[in-house]
Amino acid sequence: MLSLCQHGYESLLARELGEAGLVAVETGSGWVRADLVGDDAVRRSLGELCFPSLTMLAPRELKGEAVNALAQQLADYFFESLRGERLDAAWPCFFHTVPEVPGLGRRASAVEKALGELLKKKLSRVAKLATPDLPRGAGKTRGLFVFFADFGRVFVAREAWLGGQRRMADDERAPSRSYLKVEEAYIILGREPQAGETVVDLGAAPGGWSFSAAKRGAKVIAIDNGPLKGGAFQHPQIEHRCEDAFDFRPKEGEVFDWLFCDLVEEPHHVRQNIVAPWLAGRWCRRFVVNLKFGHVDSLGLLAEVRAPGSPFAAHASALRIRHLYHDREEITLVGEVRA
Repeated sequence: MLSLCQHGYESLLARELGEAGLVAVETGSGWVRADLVGDDAVRRSLGELCFPSLTMLAPRELKGEAVNALAQQLADYFFESLRGERLDAAWPCFFHTVPEVPGLGRRASAVEKALGELLKKKLSRVAKLATPDLPRGAGKTRGLFVFFADFGRVFVAREAWLGGQRRMADDERAPSRSYLKVEEAYIILGREPQAGETVVDLGAAPGGWSFSAAKRGAKVIAIDNGPLKGGAFQHPQIEHRCEDAFDFRPKEGEVFDWLFCDLVEEPHHVRQNIVAPWLAGRWCRRFVVNLKFGHVDSLGLLAEVRAPGSPFAAHASALRIRHLYHDREEITLVGEVRA
């Protein structure tokens, strides 16, 4: 399989794959190719991995210098794999490149266009159903996935596992870049705040996450001694309380629909003093929590989060941990609290 990740995090991806029963056989900019170790099954399903954004299953390697030659090889592969299969709904025809290689994106676009012409000539109906976009959400999907490792080296697969990460559109009213993280986190969870739901945002300033929920009609209590800015400032759906996020507790019997937490704090401190009491007390129904790993071992942090005794393992369901497209040296955890 071939897994894609953010540029600069390839070594962490390779380590995580190794802990899941895979061995990295080749690493490039933003990608790792790995094989199973012997006959051992992957110990952790692909859906539980943090760093891969997309994993191509059983990819085939193609080589060629000319645009038309590569397009023809891709078409031949697709036609061969399509035997006995009928496509009646939209299917992803997704092309991805190493962004650090100048001109590689233009090469991929040229090959994609040439492939499209070949598909139209032979399978017009199927070609019309192709879409360049990946499905929203996480999970296994089928289509045509093409990755350019270089100008003349391409990997292609019909099946892929999606982590759910993707680039999000910004909102000029959002007060900070962190707004993009929570917007992306909704896709990972498969749910977003609804009108009338309640949200507590611990460490809210300058208010990116609070604004994201409030613009959907949710009622937000933003906890931070710092000021809110941009679209979060004096928003009618946001109540700003100048309090310490670690000290804030809900009223007796109060349960929030959402817990947001994106604090620039040591991750173990956040996990033990915010996440643990909030999840154990059932003070929220679902959560989006960001943990910084800049000064700790990220794989060690993942192991601690997944361990049986952790508050996430003890009290959360539908837990997903991702290194988001908009994350840096941090991981984002989303899930629901068990009733």
